[in-house]
Amino acid sequence: MAKYTKQDIFTMAKDGNVKYIRLQFTDILGTIKNVEIPLSQLEKALDNKMMFDGSSIEGFVRIEESDMYLYPDLDTWVIFPWSAEKGKVARLICDIYNPDGTPFGGDPRNNLKRMMKEMEALGFSDFNIGPEPEFFLFKLNEAGEPTLELNDNGGYFDLAPTDLGENCRRDIVLELEELGFDVEASHHEVAPGQHEIDFKYANALKACDDIQTFKLVVKTIARKHGLHATFMPKPLFGVNGSGMHSNLSLFRNKENAFYDPSAPLQLSTTAMQFIAGVIKHAPYFTAVTNPTVNSYKRLVPGYEAPCYVAWSARNRSPLIRIPASRGMSTRIEVRSVDPAANPYLAMAVLLAAGLDGIKNQLTPPPAVDRNIYVMNKEEREEAGIVDLPSTLAQALENLRTDKIICDALGEHLLEHFIEAKEIERDMFRTQVHQWERDQYMSLY
Repeated sequence: MAKYTKQDIFTMAKDGNVKYIRLQFTDILGTIKNVEIPLSQLEKALDNKMMFDGSSIEGFVRIEESDMYLYPDLDTWVIFPWSAEKGKVARLICDIYNPDGTPFGGDPRNNLKRMMKEMEALGFSDFNIGPEPEFFLFKLNEAGEPTLELNDNGGYFDLAPTDLGENCRRDIVLELEELGFDVEASHHEVAPGQHEIDFKYANALKACDDIQTFKLVVKTIARKHGLHATFMPKPLFGVNGSGMHSNLSLFRNKENAFYDPSAPLQLSTTAMQFIAGVIKHAPYFTAVTNPTVNSYKRLVPGYEAPCYVAWSARNRSPLIRIPASRGMSTRIEVRSVDPAANPYLAMAVLLAAGLDGIKNQLTPPPAVDRNIYVMNKEEREEAGIVDLPSTLAQALENLRTDKIICDALGEHLLEHFIEAKEIERDMFRTQVHQWERDQYMSLY
């Protein structure tokens, strides 16, 4: 991760013909927000004196306590390649602070930093994340609005002409590389119109910043191709949904704390305890890692998404898979996370779950190396396999009961997250859907 000074920023802005700077942050729902300033205000921003109205942002503060400050992280400076004709636009990701100079408790990025300090107190130097976000590409209509018409009928690892999204995906990769991403793989996914681009792992904060930048780039470049990119978990019935498998590892200085060449599967005691913590808390953090009503249309049997809490080094049906790589690449892959999740909140609760396993020296249940989808309920119960929540309502009820996960969010984020999601759940509950009309209009 680059280390920039204020003078570096001024120099890069001048040399890069930057005219505007987006001061970017993320609200509680994971939506990117920004305050755009002209170059003349850059010095003020770098001195942490840029104020904005926090009462206008989902889950932030009430109108009587609206003044908030943006503190740019200098190391997140990038100049967007696709900027305006009269000058380039740059970006700085910001943390949110109260007027008294304290970190704002409702800022998801600040909250992840808080959890990483807890990790450091246990002797770990880094929580590394390798995300695998998936997305769909749909055609736009003449008005520039998204349709449900896919731009290809490709399948897993297909090539053009079957994969008509290949040119768009290639342009996305080129833009990401220009922004400093180390792209490891790019391919068509299982469902028609579905794609995945994987980039190199990074420490949790940078990885979450990268996920947000990735989403922005994907949507921007897709529109240039006359397409709409969506990270909605399950936009189409009858095909796979989109996940964001998250590869996780803890490091002590430059040593992977999950690797032990002498242990079974070469997984260290730390790794096994971390797995145990994730398994213990999985039914309770799912509201955060799968935060929409639509998320639970993906977590169903038959579409490669996990719906059972188990782990394995051999098959892909459990919640946690252990990829084959060892040494510095030793990691666990949590497969339930979807790309609608606020990455800062999702990684905070995953870290809290794993750390709880380490603190309390938990032992995971035996690995499940069978295909869980073909096991009946009695077989799953005998193996100690529990289900993930099947609805957002159930997930929210679970969340309220887990002190570790609640503490990982903090009082402000927890309260406002649950409030926002209860409203969403109730709006869905009271809406009349086309399926109901199709089933009942003629029948009754």
